[in-house]
Amino acid sequence: MTPISAPTPITAMDLTGFTEREQGVWTDEKSLVLSVHFFPLVPDLPAALEETDRLRHGLARSVARAGGGLIEAVPGEVDSVPAVRQLVKIRRPGTEHGLVFLASWTVPRAGCSTVIKVQAGEQGTTGMREAVVGARVGHEDYFRPHPYGPDVSGGLPYHVADLEEWDAEFPGHPLTLVRGALRRIAPTVAFDERFKALPPFGPPAAPRRRWFRRP
Repeated sequence: MTPISAPTPITAMDLTGFTEREQGVWTDEKSLVLSVHFFPLVPDLPAALEETDRLRHGLARSVARAGGGLIEAVPGEVDSVPAVRQLVKIRRPGTEHGLVFLASWTVPRAGCSTVIKVQAGEQGTTGMREAVVGARVGHEDYFRPHPYGPDVSGGLPYHVADLEEWDAEFPGHPLTLVRGALRRIAPTVAFDERFKALPPFGPPAAPRRRWFRRP
């Protein structure tokens, strides 16, 4: 476990293989970028974590409106605090080809949130995973309605090549890498007890408490 000096409620996590580039940002030899963030605002989530269907549907529509695609959203816990894991794809900024994949845990409280994010972009030849899987399953079975709501449209399309079942065949793909890295890191995250004691997120919001300052 590595102590964390970034101004977030995270006190430690396993950073094996990562090198700090600036406060709260680390990279590894596979070009993964790991970052931690604290937002002293009411979390911008569309529903309570317990309302899984509403939460997923709202997140999928929000990502699509922003031009991306929500691959998955799964409620869970980080250091025993309720959270939601998201896997998102966006177009690589400034280019016509290639995607960037972002895997994150959002840990909301009533008046703030902490985010742990891992991202990586396609490099070199792009679209190989999609092409191979598309040829394997056929065009008719490749693209599917978004599982979180048939009315989710726009942004990047939902398709089966993004499913975790294909990760083993594409171990160096950025989607495989970010999904695996977040799965390894999240169980090692430790939060400051004062963050864990804050009122939980959920509409209507619980009374807000001022965020602490570390001594």
